[in-house]
Amino acid sequence: MNKTWWKEAVVYQVYWRSYYDSNGDGYGDLEGVYQKLDYIQSLGVDVLWLNPCYDSPDVDNGYDISDYRSIMPKAGTMATFDKLLSAVHDRGMKLIMDLVVNHTSDQHSWFKESRSAIDNPKRDYYIWRKETNNWRSYFAPSTWTYDDTTGEYYFHSFSKEQPDLNWENEKVRQEIYAMMRFWLDKGIDGFRMDVINLLAKLPGFPNAENPTDISYLGNNPGIHEYLQEMHDKVLKHYDAFTVGEIPFVSPEDGLLYVGEGRDELNTMFHFEVCDYMAHWDMQRFKQIQARWYEGLWGKGWNSQFLNNHDHTRVVTRFGNDAEYREQSATCFATLIHTLPGMPYVYQGEEIGMTGIRFSSIDEYNDISMKNKYAEEVGKGRDPEEVLKELQHLSRDNSRTPMQWNDSPQGGFTEGKPWIAVNPNYANINVEQALSDPNSIFYYYKKLIELRKRNEVTVYGSFTTYLDEHDQIYAYTRTLGDESWLVLLNISEQHATISVADCGVEKLGEIVISNYAGRNNQEKVMELQPYEAVVYRV
Repeated sequence: MNKTWWKEAVVYQVYWRSYYDSNGDGYGDLEGVYQKLDYIQSLGVDVLWLNPCYDSPDVDNGYDISDYRSIMPKAGTMATFDKLLSAVHDRGMKLIMDLVVNHTSDQHSWFKESRSAIDNPKRDYYIWRKETNNWRSYFAPSTWTYDDTTGEYYFHSFSKEQPDLNWENEKVRQEIYAMMRFWLDKGIDGFRMDVINLLAKLPGFPNAENPTDISYLGNNPGIHEYLQEMHDKVLKHYDAFTVGEIPFVSPEDGLLYVGEGRDELNTMFHFEVCDYMAHWDMQRFKQIQARWYEGLWGKGWNSQFLNNHDHTRVVTRFGNDAEYREQSATCFATLIHTLPGMPYVYQGEEIGMTGIRFSSIDEYNDISMKNKYAEEVGKGRDPEEVLKELQHLSRDNSRTPMQWNDSPQGGFTEGKPWIAVNPNYANINVEQALSDPNSIFYYYKKLIELRKRNEVTVYGSFTTYLDEHDQIYAYTRTLGDESWLVLLNISEQHATISVADCGVEKLGEIVISNYAGRNNQEKVMELQPYEAVVYRV
């Protein structure tokens, strides 16, 4: 297996608009990220992933880009970006940006020209049709919106304000490659590629048998040729790290994107857990991990995450954000940082921030949720029932502002925050975490440090035990003579296991544990709720 710096790295995702507001306008900004770099560095992470900060009307929180080479005023200026990038590098870290090239904003100059006339030179930069099909978009009942100017429909995988680019047009591809070189020449270290497998469209746009299964939007013929061309024209000329957001994939499909020697992407996010497992399901999770390990190990690289800006915070979604908040937070952290693949930390995860349930749809900002709410209420359903149904998986669960201290607004802003701060900031905040040597923060810090010092957590093979157990996830990571046993009780009940059933004759020292009092002399163990313990064996 090839050893690379990025396989050994830990990524910290910064959703800048919710991170730290430096000027009191209620939005986090790049200056705010700059001012918090010492904090980020202290965690021990290697790479910052910065969500889109390009110029944008901000219909979908920056994922509707109107100018790929400018900075959104809410975020700051290009000078601030340059300062931030330099400061990240001065600290020995790297910075990657979101690459959003499946679609633009409808306010992008390309689309304004494209919609102005059927014979406009940029008409073919987007996808126009006289007739539509029955496809559904992520954010709306249809992928098509009628445009009065030319009497045709344009295609959008997301909201109507986010028209999809036509990647069959070579001029579009060359524009994108030039933009990528612009940022890489500035010195950024790579890209997280937004829904990158949606670039190629299904030829002919045939009607779907089941329009609600929107997997027809991705993994279509031509996608691998586009990514290989992107690698040839741009990526191979830089030491750039790439991670693709790739929904609707199996391990077999995934290997086509990240297989070593295929010259496409370094690693990827699949969504078999976060998109299709609303609540914790141990057996399903074990099966997913086993399939992806078998499919990729030694051939391509996986990513490990349970939280990001699109998914409910892990302690609320899969853990217990009340009685066992700290235990479940550290248990899931141990899981992510010891499974095969590259771990990602989403801001606030390292202090155990929780999800939120607003009492009114008006308090939500998530365009996906608001559109779905309007659609369902429009069918005559009870608004309260619809709200309750959508709350658990709303993207706003993970977008509430970072909680820095117990001052008003959690120390995030001196103004009115763009979205409400979680009221529990008084008890859950960075200042409190840094003052407590046993906090979730310091547990994350230790996990990250262990990964840096022990290659077994990166390159070690993976063997599972107690596969039928509904509470315990037990596995070893082994590299040469080094072997670690990971024991996780991912439940609110006690669980008893025999060490012998984990393929181990004798336990060595404890590497890390989220409960005090555990020792290495036990043959039979009673694991506490959400207990995590890692042994050398």
